[in-house]
Amino acid sequence: MKNMNLPPFLKRTLTALACALILVSTSGCVLLAVGAAGAAGAGTVAYIRGELDTSVNGTVDTVGVATTKALEELRFAKIHENKSAVDAEIRARTGQDKKIDIRLNRTSDTLTRVRIRVGTFGDEDLSRLLLEKIKAKL
Repeated sequence: MKNMNLPPFLKRTLTALACALILVSTSGCVLLAVGAAGAAGAGTVAYIRGELDTSVNGTVDTVGVATTKALEELRFAKIHENKSAVDAEIRARTGQDKKIDIRLNRTSDTLTRVRIRVGTFGDEDLSRLLLEKIKAKL
């Protein structure tokens, strides 16, 4: 491709337009990610890309016990559990064989991050129901 001789004002205009387009197309994703991360850390509930993300008061152990009790109350079959002092992973199945993955991570001595995903693409209503049952058991 040959070097095109464009007037200087047109080069500047095209360059500014390209920069503005790049800035506008990426800024929304960055703001969404920053906002969601801040909201989830503050104890509010964020539902992003099929995963419910929040923080609750309690240690990983107490939240893990509450999660097990909530699964039992909902009659979900717990099929896998892997816990340590700082994190836990629990997998369960509903009566319709929907997979539920629950991940717990220590945020501080009294705060635990809870992430719930139902199935591959998520189920917000079922995730919120499970979270409410977990909170009620704390």
